[in-house]
Amino acid sequence: MAKKGEARQRITLKCTVCDNENYRTEKNKKNTTDRLELNKYCATCKKTTLHKEAK
Repeated sequence: MAKKGEARQRITLKCTVCDNENYRTEKNKKNTTDRLELNKYCATCKKTTLHKEAK
């Protein structure tokens, strides 16, 4: 069970080209306050595209 005030947060990564939510991951919200932007493979686009953290 998660402890109260824990720093890790579950996020969803969304493709900027086709707007599909393809990946779920965790980030430390104390160390990384800005939104994640990663180049990941999108199965819908069939290529590597920029994925941004969804709201």
